[in-house]
Amino acid sequence: MEATTVTLVQESFEKVKPIAPQAAEIFYSKLFELDPNLKPLFPSSEEAMKTQGNKLMTMLAAAVAGLSNIDALVPVLQDLAKRHVDYKVEPSHYDTVGAALLGTLEEGLGEAFTPEVKTAWADVYGVMSSVMIEAAY
Repeated sequence: MEATTVTLVQESFEKVKPIAPQAAEIFYSKLFELDPNLKPLFPSSEEAMKTQGNKLMTMLAAAVAGLSNIDALVPVLQDLAKRHVDYKVEPSHYDTVGAALLGTLEEGLGEAFTPEVKTAWADVYGVMSSVMIEAAY
């Protein structure tokens, strides 16, 4: 992964951190809008979804920070992917998650979500999801 790609993702994620709870809500709203069939894979209560949103943002923060040491990040992603199989996640869901993630970043970052930032996030998510899919399936 190119250093500029990592820098763009890490710097833009710093702007997401202050709005993490809202970003998580946006993400799940977009995810369920893109594929309503995914909703049963998640908790039904509002409180449990807030917890889920916190987990999402914590995992994203760790993954974004881990881009600086991809060799250490890969086994973490592989383990995460294997756990997601137990949650009934299918390979096709990764595309939907990627679209929801990009949509969330676009909404959350506004004008800071430049074409370069979008490409960087798409590239990073593509690598991460490929690692996860390969490990799980």
